[in-house]
Amino acid sequence: MNRLALLTSGGDCPGLNPCIRSVVRTALAGGIEAIGVHRGWRGLIDNDMEPMDARSVAGIVNLGGTVLRSSRCPEFREAAAREQAIANLAERGIDGLIVIGGNGSLRGACELSRQASLPLIGIPKTIDNDVGGTDYALGFDTAVNTAVEAIDKIRDTATSHERLFLVEVMGRDRGFLALEVALACGAEGVLVPEMPTDIAALCAGLERCREAGKVSSIVVVAEGDDAGNAYEIADKITAQSDYELRVAVLGYIQRGGTPSALDRVQGGLFGKAAVDALVAGETSKLVAKRNGETTLVDLELAWKETRELPAHLLELARVLAS
Repeated sequence: MNRLALLTSGGDCPGLNPCIRSVVRTALAGGIEAIGVHRGWRGLIDNDMEPMDARSVAGIVNLGGTVLRSSRCPEFREAAAREQAIANLAERGIDGLIVIGGNGSLRGACELSRQASLPLIGIPKTIDNDVGGTDYALGFDTAVNTAVEAIDKIRDTATSHERLFLVEVMGRDRGFLALEVALACGAEGVLVPEMPTDIAALCAGLERCREAGKVSSIVVVAEGDDAGNAYEIADKITAQSDYELRVAVLGYIQRGGTPSALDRVQGGLFGKAAVDALVAGETSKLVAKRNGETTLVDLELAWKETRELPAHLLELARVLAS
């Protein structure tokens, strides 16, 4: 391994820059050149790359987002676009690629690896924490902390005005973020895509809380809940109850911000493990965190394995909401 390239693809999240820093400095420490690809798959197609040295990644461990930038590139699904990317990699003498991405980006990475016979290692990132094969994806912890900080402030207003607030967090397909946030902020309810939403049962639970003396309530809603978005759910609750209700949608605030200590350290661990894997001759592998250890699993698990919400956490959320 003489020269590797790295890129970030798809939506940004905290923890990418610490990971980039780790990849570059680990590579350089092993005598390997590091080439940064700008704007993800788009940069591979457009040959938008540049060498990176230790100073290229100085002072970025505390920064959110990605210094390499990112983009959506649906045309990378086409074989012709991947062929152009392969030609650009070959022209630059790159003999290994590290892709930091979510489910879709990692699937594209696998297709590229097959088409090019190029050694490739994936690193999981997404605030949804739903990448298969790994217990943790970069960005999740910071996103949870960001949402909890916001909801703690919303709680002050909810209590002052004796209101019910529905707070919508990201999670189009999976409820890991909503569940963790609900537990951390002491929410009176949590709605996730994996569980059918019973509006009547939700209202009954909120009423029990009110009868027990609670003057305000918070319900955390994953954006992909089967009953609709937070505004649609609010209309359904209003039709069945007398709550003075407000909705807060946290949106993209969850994707930005200074990475937490966990995301900084895990980014460092993932980055080093990816470089070490390439040096060892591994390919089509995902760097994963499993049972507290950083390890390698088959890259295909990133999108083929469906992670289930922990049943014990769902039960804990139910018990603590009473």
